[in-house]
Amino acid sequence: MFTVYALYSEKYGKIYIGYTSNLEQRLISHNTLATKGYTIMFRPWTVIHKEYFGSKSEAVKREKQLKSAQGRKFIWGIIKIDG
Repeated sequence: MFTVYALYSEKYGKIYIGYTSNLEQRLISHNTLATKGYTIMFRPWTVIHKEYFGSKSEAVKREKQLKSAQGRKFIWGIIKIDG
């Protein structure tokens, strides 16, 4: 099982979209373990959206969709609804 997820940094007003087979561990990595990359600059992150897929190829396809302009618009809409 794979999870496509969107993270939000309220402190910096940033979003991050990715996929993983272990969301709990991946969130820990984004918030505390990672020592390089985009997400370390905008901690802390919270999960604001997740979708589940049975295969990696399906997850990668959806991740790419969410990283498009329309996908990011969808994610920002979630933030505005909840915020």
